[in-house]
Amino acid sequence: MMPNSIRDIYRPSLSLLTDLYQITMAYGYWKTGSQNKQAMFQMFFRQLPFDGGFAIAAGLEALIDYVDGFTWSSEDLEFISSLKGNDGRPIVCNDFIRYLKTTPLRVSIDAVEEGCLVFPHEPLVRVTGPLLQCQLLETSLLNLMNFPTLIATKAARICLAAQGDRVLEFGLRRAQGVDGGVTASRSAFIGGVDGTSNLLAGYLYDIPVGGTHAHSWVMSFDSELEAFTKFASSMPGNSIFLVDTYNTIDGVKNAIKAGQWLKNNGHKLYGIRLDSGDLGYLSKQARLLLDDAGFEDTDIVGSNDLDEVQIANLKSAGAKISVWGVGTKLVTAHDSPALGGVYKLVAIRDDDSKAWRYKLKLSDQISKITTPGRQQIRRFMLNGEYAADMIFDELSPPSNGDVTIVDPADMTRRKKIISGTPYEDLLRPVVVEGKRVYDGGGVHRARQRCSDELSRLNESIKRIANPHSYPAGLELSLHERKAKMILELKGF
Repeated sequence: MMPNSIRDIYRPSLSLLTDLYQITMAYGYWKTGSQNKQAMFQMFFRQLPFDGGFAIAAGLEALIDYVDGFTWSSEDLEFISSLKGNDGRPIVCNDFIRYLKTTPLRVSIDAVEEGCLVFPHEPLVRVTGPLLQCQLLETSLLNLMNFPTLIATKAARICLAAQGDRVLEFGLRRAQGVDGGVTASRSAFIGGVDGTSNLLAGYLYDIPVGGTHAHSWVMSFDSELEAFTKFASSMPGNSIFLVDTYNTIDGVKNAIKAGQWLKNNGHKLYGIRLDSGDLGYLSKQARLLLDDAGFEDTDIVGSNDLDEVQIANLKSAGAKISVWGVGTKLVTAHDSPALGGVYKLVAIRDDDSKAWRYKLKLSDQISKITTPGRQQIRRFMLNGEYAADMIFDELSPPSNGDVTIVDPADMTRRKKIISGTPYEDLLRPVVVEGKRVYDGGGVHRARQRCSDELSRLNESIKRIANPHSYPAGLELSLHERKAKMILELKGF
């Protein structure tokens, strides 16, 4: 049976996937009797990665699996019991351990679907439930959402730069560990790549896999031509030759000779791969040689530490590459190695109360001041394109008339949306009282969703360099409430 959740891939309990301070805070809530206060936390990021114009949400499926199967194993609880504080004594008592063991997870989660466009300060995930339990999810939630969103975004940028050419991900050998590689392959597929070299990701998530041979194959034979011919006879239905082991142009000529053998035996030369040198010049020379020999439909695969900037430059220079192999700089998010998503308390109430008390974190940096309230994202559309996103408080929704959106980082930047403009609210229930209530359709549906979303985003915002800024901000009354709370907390 094919594994289909993180519980199938890793050990049955992942509850220790957290930081120590989540346990110490949970213990503090329990000791002070505030564990059952109802809390509301939201996950968001403050700045777009890669100096880009958008991000692609990913990681939700793993988060739902994690929460749906949350449990403390006896080994987990024994480990927590063994932890000592600075005084050398256990940091928690046995009654607390019993509380963890016997109390089921009762949180509810609303989230943006995988593959959706997201922007700074927008809530990707909203968690509501007992304060202690919401707190315990912070580290694991961020771990499961930040990296996938980062890689899906990077992949989307790379695929946009490729302008419809096929893109393959093969970064496993350079990825940050086993999970880094598998998660990167899944997230890159959501972002738009056509396949991966990663067999484990292909098996787990039904992602197309592909690959050819390494330089060692060529070097293991007495000549390059012999290596290509032997590969062609061994793999006649998968012949793509790596041509830069010794001399690239000579390699292309040897690939053509092997291609003639394939053609004479009823097979096809599917492609050659360029992995070093001036890819623009070499691809043009290779295309001429291939076409002159009657291999007009043979692909030229380009690789060699590529990213979206290099691909865009090569496309602009007229490179004849039709398939792009991208590894290290994709799976490591080379130029923006972390998303920076955060998880903040936005409201709290006593267990027997119906009234939420809004919470706000102050900072000397405007961008780090949080926004209070039960936030939802409303995405407006005009003429088939996304026009703006409004973050509003579901407990105090805007009126049915015109609305004004205020940039959280600059209150002077505002946008008015006319009444009647079509919209969609993005956060939807995915977990209720600790149990899954959502089926996102898997990684293929998320990939299609990403493609659909990007098709509705203005080209100026999708630019690789110096993109236009998409209007995303606070609904005016939420902005005003936030400003009032800031002044009150500062004593004005």
